[in-house]
Amino acid sequence: MASETPGARRSTRRERWLGWFDGPLATLCLGSLAVIVVGGLVQVSYGAYSMTMAEAWRAVFNPNVVFSLRAWDAFLWGMAVPEMSTASLIVWNIRLPRVFVAVLVGMNLSVSGAIFQAVTRNELASPFILGVSSGAGLMILLTLVVFTGMAAFLPLAAALGGAVAFLIVYAIAWKNGTSPVRLVLAGVIVGTIFQSFQTALFFFADDIGVVQSAIAWTTGSLTGTDWEQVRMALPWTVVAMGLALVSSRQLNVLLLGERTANSLGMSVEKVRFALSGVAVLAAAASIAVAGIVGFVGLIVPHMVRNIVGSDYRKLVVGCIFAGPALMVGADVGARLGMSVLAGTDTQIPVGIVTGLVGGPYFLYLMRKQDRMGEI
Repeated sequence: MASETPGARRSTRRERWLGWFDGPLATLCLGSLAVIVVGGLVQVSYGAYSMTMAEAWRAVFNPNVVFSLRAWDAFLWGMAVPEMSTASLIVWNIRLPRVFVAVLVGMNLSVSGAIFQAVTRNELASPFILGVSSGAGLMILLTLVVFTGMAAFLPLAAALGGAVAFLIVYAIAWKNGTSPVRLVLAGVIVGTIFQSFQTALFFFADDIGVVQSAIAWTTGSLTGTDWEQVRMALPWTVVAMGLALVSSRQLNVLLLGERTANSLGMSVEKVRFALSGVAVLAAAASIAVAGIVGFVGLIVPHMVRNIVGSDYRKLVVGCIFAGPALMVGADVGARLGMSVLAGTDTQIPVGIVTGLVGGPYFLYLMRKQDRMGEI
C-alpha cells in the first residue's frame, strides 16, 4: 500500500480539525460575535461626553487609531497616548476598555464553569457555587483593605484565594471519593463562611472610598474599568484559554467516569487538580478586574451544551464566544437599564443583572430535569 503524501496528511488533519466545527457551533460563534459587536457599539454610544451615535461609531472605526502602533502600545503596554481627536480619545480610552473587560470576564467565567462541571462531573458546579469566587473575593478584599500597597498582585491574590477555597471544598466533600451533592453542599458552606469574612472586613476599612470599592468587588461591577484592567486580565486569560483548549480531550475523558479514565491510562487525581488549577486561574483573572459576577460560569456552559453537545472540543470554543456575549449584553443592561426604566443615569452593578438572569435559569434547570447532579 502506498504511503500517504504530505499533502494528503495535511488535508486529513485539516478535515479532522474542522469536522467538529459544525453548523451549530459556527452559528453559535457567529451569533455571539454579532451580540458582542452590537452591544459594544451601544456601549460606546452613551456617556457623560455628549456625541451622536454616528460620531461614536466613526471614532470606533477610526483608521488613525485602529491601525496605529503607537496607539496600541499605549493601550496594551501603558505608553503615552498619541494625539487623537476628542471623540476617539473618549471612545478608545474610556468606553471601549469596558467592553474589552466584559469580553475577558465572560470568557474566563464561562470556561471556568465548564471545566469545573467536567472535573466534578456535576452540572451544578461553577466558580460561584463551589466557593472559588468567595475565596478569591476574600483575598481581593484583604489586598484592598489590609495590604493596600499590593494592588498590582490582585490576579495572584485572587488565584491564591480561589485555590485555597476549592481545596477546602474538596477536602470537606471527600469521603472515599466525592459526589456531586457533597461538592455542592461543601461549596455552599465554604462560600457562606468566606462571604461572612468579606462582610467583616468592611469594619476594618477607614476610608469610605475603600468601602465603596469593596462593595463593588462583592457585587461584580465593570464601572470605571479602563485599559489597566485589560492589561491585568489579558495575559492570564490567554494562558487559561489556551490550556483549556489543549485540555479538551482530558475533559472528555473525565466525563466517562473515574474507572473508565483509569482504564485509559489517565492519572485521574493529577489531571483533576491540574484542570481545577486552570479553572481557578480563569476565575481569578475575572474576579481581579470585575469582582464577583455570579451565575455566568453556571448558565453559559449549560446553554452552550444544549446547542453543541457535550464534546469539550466544541464546548470550550462555544463558551469562549457565548460568555463574552452574555457579559456584554448584561453590561449594556446594567449601564442603560435604569435610564430606560426610571429615566435616571444611575448604573447598577453587572453582577445584579447576571443574578437576575441566572437565578430564573437555575430554577428552570431544576424544574426541567428529574435528577440534578452528574453529567
